[in-house]
Amino acid sequence: MKNTGFYPAEILIPKVGSMEKWSCIACDQFTSEKEYWDRLKEFVGDAKSTLNLTLPEIYLSDDADKRIVKINENIRSYLDGGTFCELDEGYILTVRSTRFVKRRIGIVACVDLEDYDYKKGVKPLVRATEGTIEERIPPRLKIRENAEIELPHIMILYDDERREIAENLYDRRNEFKKLYDFDLNMDGGHIEGYFIPESENLREKFAALLDEDRLKAKYGKADEFAFAVGDGNHSLATAKAHWERVKATLKGDELKTHPARFALAEFNNIYDEGIYFEPIFRFVKGVNAEEFKSGLKNAVKGHYRLAIGGSVEDVKGDSALPTVISEIDKFIKQYVGDNGGSVDYVHGEENVLKLVKADENAVAVMPDKLNKSDLFKFVSNSGALPRKTFSMGEGIEKRYYLEAKKIKNYNKKVLKC
Repeated sequence: MKNTGFYPAEILIPKVGSMEKWSCIACDQFTSEKEYWDRLKEFVGDAKSTLNLTLPEIYLSDDADKRIVKINENIRSYLDGGTFCELDEGYILTVRSTRFVKRRIGIVACVDLEDYDYKKGVKPLVRATEGTIEERIPPRLKIRENAEIELPHIMILYDDERREIAENLYDRRNEFKKLYDFDLNMDGGHIEGYFIPESENLREKFAALLDEDRLKAKYGKADEFAFAVGDGNHSLATAKAHWERVKATLKGDELKTHPARFALAEFNNIYDEGIYFEPIFRFVKGVNAEEFKSGLKNAVKGHYRLAIGGSVEDVKGDSALPTVISEIDKFIKQYVGDNGGSVDYVHGEENVLKLVKADENAVAVMPDKLNKSDLFKFVSNSGALPRKTFSMGEGIEKRYYLEAKKIKNYNKKVLKC
């Protein structure tokens, strides 16, 4: 059987009074909307919650070191206090619905970090889909280096046009033990989870996707490209950086079995009806809007939309989308460096238009949407796209923290579920 980097895991799930308060959205969402996090904090209150185990990026400049210490204290307290139970080795089938999609199917499993790399020019089994900014890794690494568990918001895509793997499990979901079934907070929709035993042989099914004839037919060459990181690229890059540090201290069998070698993620079929791509908008504030607009038009020759105040202008052009995004980002970096200001990356047209309408010294640059069916072939042939090229769905549809996995050899036994 061919290796794909896909593995079962001994997944930790919470035993808490309120799953709705436990499960919170990915830390890299709503980074310009403090009111979202204020409302979430008020809703959670004193309940046990993943909000206490993660660092929302909106707080990175707000005494982050102190927050990180508290996060690791909370992790230890939750582990010691019996907040988690551990499933037998296997997988979780997730079924998510939102006000945008009726159903999104995923498989929670491990990715072998030895089979993943984000550096340019390499072609591992598991690949980054966008450029990785290494400066974004250290703050995340500070949390991970002393943490005993990880809570993933990573979503990894696979290319199963016949829809035979997760969809088959979904059709048979009533055969499996249901682990959770609840509404997500803050308009996140609804989620169900089912335990899938290792006996389902999912590794063999993913290995079949690497059949040489199939790869040649799809991509024009036998490129063994099993998985593409769809969301949480920098989180997976952080897990890789942490594993490289840990690996340097190990020898023998520990190199094969240490829990830090494997990162938990949700695996999604790119052909799933609940997977759709949305553009990621550039929200630039603290600038002279008209001056910025004039410079941007001279620098970028492709199609995008530009929002200032309450108006949106459609700017025409012929350049390919990756080129357009590279040119936009290059101009923003130069303009902000020369004139001041800052840039944030916002999911959702409604969100970014609300932000720019409220700030006369702000601009929203709105690139086009990437066609999801082009992703694997493009990455296979050309490598990673520019960073923040696409988002999988709207901001509220991002993965919520829910399951966990040990990344250290925790010295106290966690009870089996």
